[in-house]
Parts: sequence; structure tokens; C-alpha cells
Amino acid sequence: MNKVYRYLLVVLSAVVGLLCIAAFTGLFYPIAFLDIEFVPLLQRLLVDFSVVAAVLAAVVLIFTLVFGRLYCSLLCPLGLLQELMVSVFRRGKKMRPGKNRPYKYFLAAAAYGMLFGGAAFLIRLLDPYTLFCSAASGAWLGLAVAVLLALLVWFKGRFFCTNICPVGTVLGLCSKYAVNRIYIEEDKCVSCGLCASRCPAGSIDFKNKTVDNETCVKCLRCLNACHRQGVHYGRPPQKRLQPAFSPLRRRLLITGGAAALFALAVKSGLEFGKNIAARLKKAVLPAGAGSAEEFADRCLNCNLCVENCPMKILRRADGDFPVVHIDYSDGFCNYDCHKCSEVCPSGAIRKISLAEKQKTQIGLAVVDESLCVKCGLCVMKCPRQIIDKETGGFPQIDAKACIGCGACKNACPVKAIEIVAVDRQKLVK
Repeated sequence: MNKVYRYLLVVLSAVVGLLCIAAFTGLFYPIAFLDIEFVPLLQRLLVDFSVVAAVLAAVVLIFTLVFGRLYCSLLCPLGLLQELMVSVFRRGKKMRPGKNRPYKYFLAAAAYGMLFGGAAFLIRLLDPYTLFCSAASGAWLGLAVAVLLALLVWFKGRFFCTNICPVGTVLGLCSKYAVNRIYIEEDKCVSCGLCASRCPAGSIDFKNKTVDNETCVKCLRCLNACHRQGVHYGRPPQKRLQPAFSPLRRRLLITGGAAALFALAVKSGLEFGKNIAARLKKAVLPAGAGSAEEFADRCLNCNLCVENCPMKILRRADGDFPVVHIDYSDGFCNYDCHKCSEVCPSGAIRKISLAEKQKTQIGLAVVDESLCVKCGLCVMKCPRQIIDKETGGFPQIDAKACIGCGACKNACPVKAIEIVAVDRQKLVK
């Protein structure tokens, strides 16, 4: 069965990897798949109190409590990338038993605390889904992280997953008490170290014949390593169901410190979120974003919407705007498209219908009469037909019906029309 488990994991991982590639090349978007990424799920739960998000988050946690951290080697895109890197960079290299570093709890407390406070800044730098998406979209931050991750895998294996990743920290605590775990059958083990040499997480202490299932990412590489079939995945013998010994005082100090840091991070997140939102006041945001404050709190900068926008008007975060935004320099928002709403996993862009999108005011077209040549092209190109022009006069835009799609701006040959952002998106008649 050990070989079956490993081969099944490899096949399923390959399928998930292909779905990731499909999503970022715009071939199609597997909504049900990427919508179960942990941090986007948590973000939707915090922002919209979504029942669906709550159920899916519970499913992920229950799945981990039953099967351990299979999420990290099966459903996490960055985990899949690291598995590929391990196969390429660490072939033949031995892995020493790693340590479960306590600082990761404080790092997770700070990241989740700021997220709960309304600032996604820190979680964007640590969330594996966001980092993978950033790299896949060609963002400099993501590419830099990919290079650093490759170096980390070369020297330390999946150290990011075991001692940095905030998602791994939460799932690790669940996995520690999971029903199905990796365990060593002591009667068969001769402490040869083959299983430990295959473990990219450094979770196996072959000398003491123990496995740290909190850091174990369930890649299942160790199962085929033992020539005596002494390493197993499943429900361990009853005597191993008890958690490993840990001094109570140390656990209390770590728990108390992490809780205090979490509370401080929540407060900091409230202030930081306001500062980020202030920089978005002049940015036109996708339909469903709500307001600059809401979008700044929700957007993870995963850039999935950027990669899937057929009109290519969505831009990644830059020096002017800290999150995804619309740039009408080379195009406009297609009246019959709401792709960004379909693909956003975090709820930053609400999932709205096409009919609702067509009535959502994201900006307002303004005519500069000093530049306008009265050609009337804007009147013909407006998809809502809300621009009037009397003979010889300037075009008049109905501000109560304009949605700011930019079609008129794109049609104007003298660049006399600008799209200005609105304080809050709303439905128009």
C-alpha cells in the first residue's frame, strides 16, 4: 500500500499542477479548486462572513485532522512547486532532522492579526498561494521569492513550509493530532536513516524512531525508502496517539506571547489598512471591489484577475497603487465581461452577475472641452447609450447612468475624456 499511496499522490498532484497552469494561462479557471486555498478562504470569511467560505474552511481543517498536512503537498500551489524543486535540487542529498522553530507561531500571529485588523500587507508576503500567483504572473516580488525559495530548497528542503509559512503553522497544529500520520514501526526499524534521507521537511528522527507530524508535509517520499517496510502512513498504534512531551511552561510562554502579538497586530492592521486605502483614492477598481478601503483590506495581490482579464486593463500593484487597479491607457472594460469577478478567490472582487456588473459604477467619464473636437465617436461607442451630443455641441455624459467602463475614452482620438474614480461603487439605473 505504501507505493500505492505515493503514486496516487503524485498523480493527483500532477492534475492539480495542470489546473494551476490552466488558471494562469487563461485557458480556463477551475473555480472550485483555487477557491479552497486557505488564506483566500479566510479572507472571504472575514470580509463577507460567507457561509460557503466557512464550510470550505472547516472542510480543509477537518481534512487535515483526518489525513495530516496533505494540503501542503497536494492542494497548495507553492507546495507543488517546492515538491518539483525537491525532485530536481535535492536528489541524492541527505536531510538532517529539522527543528520545529517556535518563532513561526509569532510570525503567524502577526500575519493573521494584521489580516483580522484589516491589513493584508503582511499575509501577502507570506501566504504560499499569493506568492505562487505573484511568481506565476511575473511580478518582481514573486520572481524574487521563487529564486530565494529555490536556494532554500537546495540547502534546507521544505524549510519554508515547516518554519515560515503561516498556513503551514495552522495546519501543522491540526496535523499533530491527525488520525492518519506517518509513523515508524520500531520492531522493523534498524535506524539506517534511509527514510530521513528522503524527507525534505526534516521531520524524521531515525535515531529515536520518531516522526514530527506537525512539520511533516505528507509528501510520502519516506514510505518507499525503507527496505524493511517499517515506515507507514495511517492510524498509528494506540501507544503513539499521545502527543510528544513538551514542557508546560514553554508552551504557555509561546501561547501567551503569540496571543499578545496577535492582539497588537490586529490594532496595527487597523491603522495600516487606512494608510493603504488612502493611496487608492484615485484608482479605478474592478466592478465588485466596493470602495478603496474594502478593496485594500481584501486584495491579496495574487494577480489571478490580471492574468485572466481579456482586455488587459488590470494592472499589478506598483509604486502608485499598492494593489491591483485598472489602467485605461491601452484599453477599456468590456461591457459584456466580468471575468475578474469570476476568478477572484479572496472576495476582494465580489462574485457578481454580468447584469449587475453592467450597472456597477466604478468610475465617471469626464470630458475636457478644451481638447474635445466634437467628433461624436464617444456617443457611438458608449455601450449604455448615455452620452448625448447636439449638432455642433460638446458631448454630454449622464453622470447618473455612466459606469466608467472607459469605452468612450478609448474611442476619443484626442484624449479629451478621462475616467475618474468614485468613492464607492454603486448600482446605477
